[in-house]
Amino acid sequence: MKFSKELKEAISHLPDKEKDKLLIRLLKKDLILAKRLEFELVSAQSVDEKRTEMEEQIKERVKEFSEGFYSLGYLNMDIRFLSGDITEYVKVTKDKFGEVSLNVLLLTEVLNRNNYRIQSFSMQKGRKLLVAIIARAFKIILLAHKLHKDYHIELEDPMRKLGRLIGQNHYLMKTAIFNGFDVNWMITGDIPEDIESHYKDLRKQGYLR
Repeated sequence: MKFSKELKEAISHLPDKEKDKLLIRLLKKDLILAKRLEFELVSAQSVDEKRTEMEEQIKERVKEFSEGFYSLGYLNMDIRFLSGDITEYVKVTKDKFGEVSLNVLLLTEVLNRNNYRIQSFSMQKGRKLLVAIIARAFKIILLAHKLHKDYHIELEDPMRKLGRLIGQNHYLMKTAIFNGFDVNWMITGDIPEDIESHYKDLRKQGYLR
């Protein structure tokens, strides 16, 4: 929504107390914006410190729901919830590197603790989870491709580890191949320049869903 020049000017002429009241009312309706302002204006934490805190939360949460494993469906749901927390973190901190590194960590922790479980079920039963994991891996590749090359060095080892974990799960490998995802992009770090158009074409054809 675009605001008219007249409205902007009228707001700028409001008394400070009235502006403060309006801002508080708006922040109550937009919790993400409120958290972002709190982080930028009040918090003593740096982005690196906030990211480290999020890393510990991811490890602990994955440990908890893996130890309390109930079904592949619930595992998929737990991953979605934790992925949502990462999305919120990125909106609050604007940490583009963290958006990649935290999603890599999430999938790595999940597969480290659950690869054997996933393969103990039939591929048909695990289809939704398998496709969701490969779709998230593809998202990681797309996000990493947009980062400055200086960040790629820091991501080499974590990405390679995740790629190898995917490679160790024959269900995930079959799903990756079927959906046009090359795990070597993660293992070697050699991401095609046309990766975005490749992804869009796959989605148009109904893959990664």
